[in-house]
Amino acid sequence: MKKILRFYLSNTDTIRHESLYEEIAHAAQREQLAGATVLQGIMGYGKASKLRSNKFWELNVKYPIVVEIIDDEEKLQAFLDKILPTLKVQPKGILVTMQPVDIVLCK
Repeated sequence: MKKILRFYLSNTDTIRHESLYEEIAHAAQREQLAGATVLQGIMGYGKASKLRSNKFWELNVKYPIVVEIIDDEEKLQAFLDKILPTLKVQPKGILVTMQPVDIVLCK
């Protein structure tokens, strides 16, 4: 069964001096998952309830990021098991979800 794995985080989240979203995408590629997409959010808030946006006139440089990966459930779970310890050491602001997905077209 195909599922979608999503990581909701911030562009300022880092691990070993690299953006966390880049590390997740590179790790997905190393694990030969079908593909990963990194999306930059325009506005959002999380557990801290501080609304963030990336309007060009604001000095705020923190904005939401979503990393999406679609693949077989078993592959995604194995990937998640490997990367979860890295995510757990992050101070805050990360949400991970996995749900079923119907592929309509893939060519």
